[in-house]
Parts: sequence; structure tokens; C-alpha cells
Amino acid sequence: MPRIEKSTTSQTVITTFEMTPGTCQDLMDELAEAYEVFISKQPGFIAAGLHVNDAQTRIANYSQWERREDFQAMLRSQEMRVRNRRINDLCKSFEPVMYEVAETFG
Repeated sequence: MPRIEKSTTSQTVITTFEMTPGTCQDLMDELAEAYEVFISKQPGFIAAGLHVNDAQTRIANYSQWERREDFQAMLRSQEMRVRNRRINDLCKSFEPVMYEVAETFG
């Protein structure tokens, strides 16, 4: 489970994907398989979630990593480079952005 806490030292990555409704499920399947088979087994991985909008034109991915370097090492791996080429073919664009938790409520 992701931990959303201001005091955490983990790295949060939010990635947004833009696609057509016709490729949404294919992209979701590709992302889910990447997490199940590869990403979740990488050093420093904590947790992740995939969210899809009602129109099936956007997927938001929230992931947490122990350190920024862990996420970067996963992205730079040969396995993920191959997967990202397939993911890129299924969407118009995607952008991973690293964040630190600034405030939490509730």
C-alpha cells in the first residue's frame, strides 16, 4: 500500500498516460503486467496504483520508491526500456514526474 505521509523519505512518481478509448485496456494490461512481472520486484519498490478516467482517455499511475535512484535504475534497465517502447506505441504520450509529499490531509 502506498504511504502518503509528509514525513516519509520515499520518492513518489506520478505518471500520466494519454490514449484513445480503443487502446486504454491494452495499455492497462501492459502496465499491469509490467508491475506484476518486473517493476514490483525491483529494489526500492514500495507500492503503486493505476487509475483510469471514465472516458478511458487517461491513465494515472502513482508509485512509491525508497529512493529516487531506485526508480531511475528501474527505468534505465534493458527490460524497462523494451517495455516502454511497447507502452509508447499504445498511447499518445506519457510523462513520469517525481514528487515529494508536501502536505497530507485526512
